[in-house]
Amino acid sequence: MNIDEAKNEVKNAVRAYLLKDEAGQYEIPVEKQRPILLMGPPGIGKTAVMEQIAHELGIGLVSYTITHHTRQSAIGLPKISEKSYGGKEYSVTEYTMSEIIGAVYEQIEKSKVKEGILFLDEINCVSETLAPTMLQFLQYKTFGSHKLPEGYIIVTAGNPPQYNKSVRDFDIVTLDRVRQINIDEDFDAWKEYAYKAGVHGSILSYLEIKKENFYSIKTDVNGRSFVTARGWEDLSRIIKVNEKLGIEVNENLTSQYLQNTEIARDFADYYELYRRYNELYKIPDILEGRFPENKEALRNGSFDEKLSILGLLTDKLMDEFRDYAKDQAVQKILFEKIKEMASESDVVDFGAVAGDMESALDAEAEADMISRDDEKVRRLAISLIRELSELLEREASGGSSVIDYAKKWFTEREDARQARIKATDTHLTHSFEFVEETFGNPESLTGSQEMVIFITELSNAYYSLKFVKDTGNEAYYNYNKLLLLNDRKQELRNLVYELT
Repeated sequence: MNIDEAKNEVKNAVRAYLLKDEAGQYEIPVEKQRPILLMGPPGIGKTAVMEQIAHELGIGLVSYTITHHTRQSAIGLPKISEKSYGGKEYSVTEYTMSEIIGAVYEQIEKSKVKEGILFLDEINCVSETLAPTMLQFLQYKTFGSHKLPEGYIIVTAGNPPQYNKSVRDFDIVTLDRVRQINIDEDFDAWKEYAYKAGVHGSILSYLEIKKENFYSIKTDVNGRSFVTARGWEDLSRIIKVNEKLGIEVNENLTSQYLQNTEIARDFADYYELYRRYNELYKIPDILEGRFPENKEALRNGSFDEKLSILGLLTDKLMDEFRDYAKDQAVQKILFEKIKEMASESDVVDFGAVAGDMESALDAEAEADMISRDDEKVRRLAISLIRELSELLEREASGGSSVIDYAKKWFTEREDARQARIKATDTHLTHSFEFVEETFGNPESLTGSQEMVIFITELSNAYYSLKFVKDTGNEAYYNYNKLLLLNDRKQELRNLVYELT
C-alpha cells in the first residue's frame, strides 16, 4: 500500500488498541496487542506519519532509531541486588532502567498523557547481540526487567534487504507476533501530502512531468545513487529560503539533496525554466484577470510547458488557500479569548492572557504534543494578543471600554480577512477563465485536458478543498459539474459505439 493508506492502517490500529471497555480495561489486552511493523524503502515518510498520527490523536510519541543502541542502553546496565528465597539471602543480577523505557516515562511526565506510540526505526538492522532482546521486546513488551507502560503502542519500521546490506530477516516466530504493513513509494499519495505541507511548486510540476524521478535507488559501477521523498521535501524548504534571501538555486544545491547526478542536474535545469515561465507569463497578473495576449503560442506550446504554467498557477493559489486556513485558525483563537475575557468579572488583562497562553504552548511544544503548523498558528495569535494589550495601554482604560475596544479591533481584523477571502475567490475565478480562454476547446466532448488537470489538482488538495467548501466558488462548481457531465457523455458515447 502507499504511505497514506499505511497511515490510516496504523491510526486505526492505535485507536483499536487504546479503546477501553466499561470497566476501564483495554478491549484488546496489552499482551495481545501485536506490534506494527512497517516495511518500506527509506525516505518515504514513515517517521513523519508517526508524528502526524500522534498529533491527530492527541497522544505521545517517543521515537528511536534502534541501530544507535547497544545492548546496555536498550536493556539497562546490570546491578547486583540482594533477594531472599526460602529464608536464605541470594545475590541476583538485575538491570537499571532501559534508556528507551525511561524515555517513555519521561514523555508521560512532560506531557501528562499516559497513552502514546513508541516508534522504533530500522528494527531489522539491530546488532547480533541485541537481536534476542528485540525479540523479547516484541513478544512481551519488556526491555530487561522493565515493562513498557500500558497505553503505549509499539510501532516499528524497517527497510527491505535491497535497500540496506545490514538487514536481517525476521524468523516466522517473530513475524507471527507482529502486524506487518508493506509500503511502496507512490507519487500521487505523496503529492496530496506535499500540497498540504507547502512543497515548492517547481518540485510538484517537475515530478508531474517526470514521475519516474520521484523515487530512485540505483547501484552501478559508479556506486549507489538515490532520490527519496525526504530529499524532495528538504530541497523544497531550502529553495523557499534561498528565494527569500536571493540566493541562486542551481545544480550545486540540488545535488546536495538529490543524490543522483542526472536527476539533480535535470531538476536544476527545470527550476530555471520554471522561474523564467513565472516571469514571462506574469502569474500575479493572470490572477488579477490580466491575461497574456498571445494565447495561441500558449495553446500550441509543448505539453510540459502547459503543465508548468498550470503548476505555477496552482502554486500561487495554494499559497493563498494556506493563508486563508491560517488566518481562519488565528481569528478563531482571538474570538474565543475575547469572548472569554468579556465574561470575566475581574480586571481584563490581555497581557497576562498572552503570557498564560505562551506558557501552556511552550509546555506542549517541549513535550512534542503539537504539530509545527498548529504551533505557528497559536504563536501568531499570542503575538496579536500582545499587540492588542499594547494598544489598550495607550488608547483604552476601564474594564468596559477595554472589551469594547478589543471587539472593535477584532472586527477590523475580520473585515480585512473577509476582503482577502474575496480577493482569493476572484483569483480562483480568473484562473478558471484563463485556462478556459487559453486551452478551451468548444468542440471537445470531454473538455480540454488542461482544465481537467487544473480542476483535478484543486480537487485533490486539502487547502483548496477547504477554501471552496468554506467559502464557495461558482466557477469551481460550474466547471466541476461540466467535467462530470462531459465524463458521463463520454461514457454514453462509448456505450453507443459498443452497441452499434
